[in-house]
Amino acid sequence: MGLMRDALLAASQSAWLRQEATRRAFVRRSVARFMPGEGLEDALGAAVRLREQGIATILTRLGENLTDARDADEVTDHYRRVFDAITAAGVDAQISIKPTQLGLDLDPGRCFRNLRALVERAGVAGNRVWIDMEGSDYVDATLDLFRQARELSPRVGVCLQAYLHRTPADLEALLHLGPAIRLVKGAYKEPAARALPRKRDVDERFFVLATRLLGEEARRTGAFLGVATHDPRLLERVRAFVAANEVPAAAYEYEMLYGIQRPLQARLAAEGTRLRVLISYGEYWFPWYMRRLAERPANVWFVAKSLVSG
Repeated sequence: MGLMRDALLAASQSAWLRQEATRRAFVRRSVARFMPGEGLEDALGAAVRLREQGIATILTRLGENLTDARDADEVTDHYRRVFDAITAAGVDAQISIKPTQLGLDLDPGRCFRNLRALVERAGVAGNRVWIDMEGSDYVDATLDLFRQARELSPRVGVCLQAYLHRTPADLEALLHLGPAIRLVKGAYKEPAARALPRKRDVDERFFVLATRLLGEEARRTGAFLGVATHDPRLLERVRAFVAANEVPAAAYEYEMLYGIQRPLQARLAAEGTRLRVLISYGEYWFPWYMRRLAERPANVWFVAKSLVSG
């Protein structure tokens, strides 16, 4: 399925496909599997429903690579309101932002000021801001933002992508900070010179990095791990390590995406496992949607069935 994955990731960058796809009813029906709606109220409604199952959430407004500073400032204001809405709804929900949403492509200084405002707001609310990782060209700038924000507050975490060759070294360089890390496999189209091309190698790298963060040395720094995978076998390997090493529950949580592996999510929640589901919303969903299709072939067949029935 490598060729299909590459094609979907390439399609995610097509402005023409984005324009055409957003007009198609069957595409919008299939998108509904992965996001509850385009508005914040839709995301909060889903968070309330998940709370009833004992599942916490992360909210993220879709959109990246903004080209107008006013839009970046508007995103920052939006997330301030999200914190207020989370408190009003009484849900255990955090936020996740992309640096290019806050103006990284325009002005790194402005981006950091926007991030700092959100981290400070998270501190007041006793909440957390997650910094998403975008393509490999953004890794250095994103980690710089995280380090600066982490100096101000522990209420910030960052995403690392297991498939990048550089990630083990990046993790070691962050450990002294006692970082909160969301570990994912990686969903962007990257050349073999930058990322592991084979799934089994990415899976093994993910496990090695996860157990490094769950190990006693990392835990002594105060490190926290979000184990972000939908792979049942990989998940069970991590859970076995946790059990064998008596890793305290406060040191980690499992994280998944809304609409993916729902039976597995329900089972983990029923077992009392600490689980947090990331809920995406917003009108700029096409690139994100194509990356979701590229992650699992089963997602493509879901869309195909929607087309046939539509």
